[in-house]
Amino acid sequence: MTTTLVALDKDFWSVLGHGVSAIVLYTIVGMALMVLGFFVIDWTTPGPLRTLVQACRPNACAVTASGVVSMAVIIVLAIYASSGDLIQGLVTTLVFGLLGIAAQSFSVVLIGAIKGIGMGPMLASERFTPDVLVVTASYLAFGLIVAAAIL
Repeated sequence: MTTTLVALDKDFWSVLGHGVSAIVLYTIVGMALMVLGFFVIDWTTPGPLRTLVQACRPNACAVTASGVVSMAVIIVLAIYASSGDLIQGLVTTLVFGLLGIAAQSFSVVLIGAIKGIGMGPMLASERFTPDVLVVTASYLAFGLIVAAAIL
C-alpha cells in the first residue's frame, strides 16, 4: 500500500484565514446595507411597505425585490472594486452602499413625481399594475448606474 502526502503551501492557512474573514465581514456589511436599504425604501414610499409585502401585495413585492437586487449589484461591484485589500474594501463597500441607498431613494421618488405615479395606491393595490414596472425599472437602472460608477 502506498501513501500519498499532500503538501500545502507555507502560506495556505494565512490565505484561507484571510478568505474566511473576508466572507464573514463582507456578509455582515452586505446584510447590514440590505436591511438598511429596505428600511430606507420603506421610509421613502407611502404606506408601511413591510406590511404590504407581508400581505402579498404584488406591486409592493416587486418594488421591494427590485430594490434588493439593485442594492446587491451595488454591493457586489463595491466588493469587486476593493482590489483585495480587506479593510479598504469594507470601508468602500459601506460608503458606496450608503451612497447607493441614498441615490436610489432620491431617484425613485423623483421618477415617481415626474411620471405622476401615485406610489401609495400602486403599492397597496391587490392587483399588479403596469406603473410598477416604471418604479422597478428605475430601481434597477439607478442601481446599475451607481454600480458602474464604482468601477
